[in-house]
Amino acid sequence: MTIKSWLTDMDGVLVHESYALPGAADFLAALREQQIPFQVLTNNSIFTPRDLAARLRAAGLEVAESDLWTSALATARFLADQVPEGSAYAIGEAGLTTALYEVGYTLTDIDPDYVVLGETRTYSFEAITTAIRLIEAGARFIATNPDVTGPSREGPLPATGSVAALITAATGREPYFVGKPNPVMIRTAMNRINAHSESTAMIGDRMDTDVVAGMEAGLRTYLVLSGSTEAHEVERFPFRPNEIHEDVSSIVRRLTAAAEAEEQTEE
Repeated sequence: MTIKSWLTDMDGVLVHESYALPGAADFLAALREQQIPFQVLTNNSIFTPRDLAARLRAAGLEVAESDLWTSALATARFLADQVPEGSAYAIGEAGLTTALYEVGYTLTDIDPDYVVLGETRTYSFEAITTAIRLIEAGARFIATNPDVTGPSREGPLPATGSVAALITAATGREPYFVGKPNPVMIRTAMNRINAHSESTAMIGDRMDTDVVAGMEAGLRTYLVLSGSTEAHEVERFPFRPNEIHEDVSSIVRRLTAAAEAEEQTEE
């Protein structure tokens, strides 16, 4: 199969904390050199694309803001399609609030169309209480992603999925999660680069988000073992990736070989 476009997860594939993973810089360089369209995806809704581009640059990886697609951006795009220029009560950081502003949304705690829950390091009891009351009053419940924990140097932290479960327990209302594994996030990323499912691949380090989302969107899937998933864990899942690699280094070699073969054909 000829892959003409690539989607890749960020954490666990390209970076771990503040360090670039093996093959990441060469992979991005090969995509740019061969002018292959790509998007770097993340369920993290805290940061704006500008923030993430700066973080990647500090790790030695060059990624343009336009090549980054976050669950916050996907959520904002989804809401703009559902209720153009609507209103939302948002719990989250700049990555979420900026995305909502940019699609024309008004942020308010007075009769909003939606309560939108994102990730933050400072969940407030007052904000969660407000969200519960607004949902009970009729606001629709959206969350950027279902991840129940997030990483930190000290260990796991409660994330969007955990707080969403708290709100669900209080209201009886389940949120609609836009981020991975929802294939909506995959399809909106593909739309940004005019990609087609039959010629696009998804690289990820998690079976339960990256691989299943890519599979459900009809993409070829590559699992790398440089992040969350270990090789023996793959057998626990009722689905499989198309290929398993230690890291993206071997995918770089494939890209290089394909480019060389194309050059020889043209000659």
